[in-house]
Amino acid sequence: MKIKRILVTQPKPETAKSPYFDLAEKNNIQVDFRPFIQVEGVSAKEFRQTRVQILEHNAVIFTSRTAIDHYFRISNELRLIIPDAMKYFCISEATAFYLQKYIVYRKRKIFYGAGKFQDLIDVMKKHKEEKFLLPVSQINQPDILQLLDKAGYNYTKAIIYNTVSSDLSDLKEVNYDILVFFSPSGIQSLMQNFPEFAQEETKIASFGPTTAKAVLDAGLRLDIEAPTVEAPSMTMALEQFIKKYNKG
Repeated sequence: MKIKRILVTQPKPETAKSPYFDLAEKNNIQVDFRPFIQVEGVSAKEFRQTRVQILEHNAVIFTSRTAIDHYFRISNELRLIIPDAMKYFCISEATAFYLQKYIVYRKRKIFYGAGKFQDLIDVMKKHKEEKFLLPVSQINQPDILQLLDKAGYNYTKAIIYNTVSSDLSDLKEVNYDILVFFSPSGIQSLMQNFPEFAQEETKIASFGPTTAKAVLDAGLRLDIEAPTVEAPSMTMALEQFIKKYNKG
């Protein structure tokens, strides 16, 4: 059996230029997209109950665009005016540029890492006196918190959105050769939606060490892992696997 159908458990790319579309065309396969998780914003009332005061912090740490969206959403709902002097620390340059949706980028103090949280920790070293706010979901992120604690930063974790499983009942009779996951939440959604899921010949691909661990913890077989030295991106890992597998 050759690889013919792949399900990527993320939203379909908004741009026509995506490595997934190139992957499908080059290998003559079908690539579908379906988010296995969805994000729900914490209400202003719920946030007030946490007693976290956004304006008591003079720096914000953003690990994703979703965190940016909900930070400014909750600030708006609370009718807060974010001071121009606020410092923004983003996990990557792409995440930093996304701030343009909400602020005048060139007039703000914005810093970013190279994509890994450890990179951002290093960037933050020159700003150890700041009081940081870390907007996150309800899902625990022990690696990030451990790095912040180890480096001795003064920070507050603020839960401003929740990550919940999507309803995937319409996929019950649909079969894919490869399922691609990017977070432990995606694996959790798979098991919640399909408690009787039997992997059998279905290949599972995962991105990042925490997702890989979630696959194995769920008792599933991990067939494709990224990033690696040979395959720094998921599409590269998929292409290498497909070429080797379909040749056999």
